[in-house]
Amino acid sequence: MTTLTYLDDVAHHPASAVTVGTFDGVHLGHRTLIQKLVEKAREINGRSVLVTFNPHPREVLHGSKNTVGLLTTIEERAEILHELGVDAMVVIPFDRDFSLLSSEDFIQKIIYQKIGVEKFIIGYDHQFGRNREGTIKTVNDLSKILGYDVHLVEAHEVEHHTVSSSRIRRALINEGDAELAAALLGRPYPLSGTVVHGDKNGRKIGYPTANIRISNHRKVIPKIGVYAVKARLAEKVYDGMLNIGVRPTITEEKELRIEVNMFGIDEEIYGRELYIKFYKRIRDEQKFDGLEALKNQLARDKSDCIKALKALT
Repeated sequence: MTTLTYLDDVAHHPASAVTVGTFDGVHLGHRTLIQKLVEKAREINGRSVLVTFNPHPREVLHGSKNTVGLLTTIEERAEILHELGVDAMVVIPFDRDFSLLSSEDFIQKIIYQKIGVEKFIIGYDHQFGRNREGTIKTVNDLSKILGYDVHLVEAHEVEHHTVSSSRIRRALINEGDAELAAALLGRPYPLSGTVVHGDKNGRKIGYPTANIRISNHRKVIPKIGVYAVKARLAEKVYDGMLNIGVRPTITEEKELRIEVNMFGIDEEIYGRELYIKFYKRIRDEQKFDGLEALKNQLARDKSDCIKALKALT
């Protein structure tokens, strides 16, 4: 089980394999590094430790207007790391004072003295410490003084794309490319939330929807449009179609809503938690000439979603 702990509570253990980074998304590039982390920890019969930050450093360094949409919350990251065999995830509260810590002090006072390190695993382009001055050279130079081994992990590419959290965010937010995002993540992009009451217009035309209030407002919301999704309710998974948008056929209001029509469900689920996975973007949101035209389009959307989801099996 991956232990999720904060820096003040972590126990020192000299036989540790350690890596450091935000690891938002825990994408395929991250997984290559994490596999190396777990492997090196087993070689020394020690523990594997992933050190991460909350909130995202960019928010602190560049202000609240630069809020970074998260691909994974801290809790989601811990769950994925557990599946990958990591022993501990240490969360450092990232604030202005911490951002002023030099890269040398970070390694000596936190990684070496507080956590303990025998193997240091680092990504090819990782930068850290005050003004992002710390690089692989910093890690290598201090290894000669502190006596740990350094293991460098190179870039990971998928479909000619270098895998990165920023590339995945762009695929979701700017392009709505759920398929590319899934390819880079190594799994479909997830979003969870509580089912809340809506205006029930979908029910009037035969396509009742569950309106979702997102659990964490900092999570990335994919580009406006219609998507083929799978929705998990408790232990049961339903195919479905999901719309992210402002419903221009229904209202002149511009409130963004996330609504999912789950195929084959016939029960009230208000107040319950849904866990959504995005598989394919079907089309843009558009304004139709009345509810009948919208209903006809939804029939086509449902058929397209069924085909897209069936192609996965």
